Amino acid sequence: MAYRREHKVETRIVRIFNTYGPRLQLNDGRVVSNFMKQALRGEPLTVYGDGRQTRSFCYVSDEIDGFLRLSKSDEHLPVNIGNPNEFTILECAQLVLKVTGSKSQIRYEPLPQDDPKQRRPDITKARQLLQWEPKIDLETGLRQSLDYFKKALAEEAAMK
Repeated sequence: MAYRREHKVETRIVRIFNTYGPRLQLNDGRVVSNFMKQALRGEPLTVYGDGRQTRSFCYVSDEIDGFLRLSKSDEHLPVNIGNPNEFTILECAQLVLKVTGSKSQIRYEPLPQDDPKQRRPDITKARQLLQWEPKIDLETGLRQSLDYFKKALAEEAAMK
């Protein structure tokens, strides 16, 4: 906002929430990439705490659609672009196991002190101003990401 005011340029500000999909880096520490990597390797999926903390996961093509709609708008104030459908971390782990067909177990670790209990965007503004909302549910997005993760793991293994 300061740059916009100072330099009189057109800007758009988007707040993103837990994006996932193809090209997500294997070692970025995000929950989806961690679970996919662990499941495909047959390793236990690491869930912190009891897994009841919630997250909202937005598939990358939905996120990009929101970005493009915002870029074509006149809105210069922040807009949340994310998926308001919440899943517990445990539910996400179970969906990853289902999608991958992995026989991995779930391993519980202590919950870090700074781990938020809930993350859920309010996308009312995006719906009203941009006529935008996500279309791809978590299970579908995980299925659409599966080949990418398999290939990325194979490439990683070939480099070792």
